[in-house]
Amino acid sequence: MTKKEKAKQILRILEELFPNPAIPLLHKDPYTLLIAVLLSAQSTDVRVNQVSPHLFAKASTPEKMLSLSIEEIATVIKCCGLSNTKAKAIWNLSKILLEKHHGKVPASFSELEALPGVGHKTASVVMIQAFHQPAFPVDTHIHRLAKRWGLSSGKNVKQTEKDLKALFPKKAWNKLHLQMIYFGRKYCPARGHKKEKCPICRLF
Repeated sequence: MTKKEKAKQILRILEELFPNPAIPLLHKDPYTLLIAVLLSAQSTDVRVNQVSPHLFAKASTPEKMLSLSIEEIATVIKCCGLSNTKAKAIWNLSKILLEKHHGKVPASFSELEALPGVGHKTASVVMIQAFHQPAFPVDTHIHRLAKRWGLSSGKNVKQTEKDLKALFPKKAWNKLHLQMIYFGRKYCPARGHKKEKCPICRLF
């Protein structure tokens, strides 16, 4: 079986199991989405969803975020981890959005990735969810599954993203990255994985 044939089979199974995957982070617009994705680095979606409503109740726009001090932001988001670094990034990117983008989140990879604390994965999620542009954010779940399924031997997420984009049709990317995350959490965890019980791993 070629990688392309394998990818086609995997796509069919994921579509059956997770036909309408929802983004797991609470948000109401591009700005709150950007902040939520930034907070999710080295944290869980559950934790972020517990914390972000408290932050957004205080500040849900760049203008309001700047009315808080970095220390105040860090206190609210403390249990997300790396709170001081994230708070500084949130305050500084809010300032840049006001100064350079009229308070709006830019709809381009280059402008998003130029913001403090915003890497390629964060930018990809925002491009998909806020602006409906094709992208393929690769997190630890997707990186693990791509390797397990023999779709990529990438040593890093950048190579894995390139390999997956070559195997799956562009129109599937936006939904597929969420389908793979949900699948990884439910059926194909990093620890305690039982190949014979996994709907995809048992096939290969």
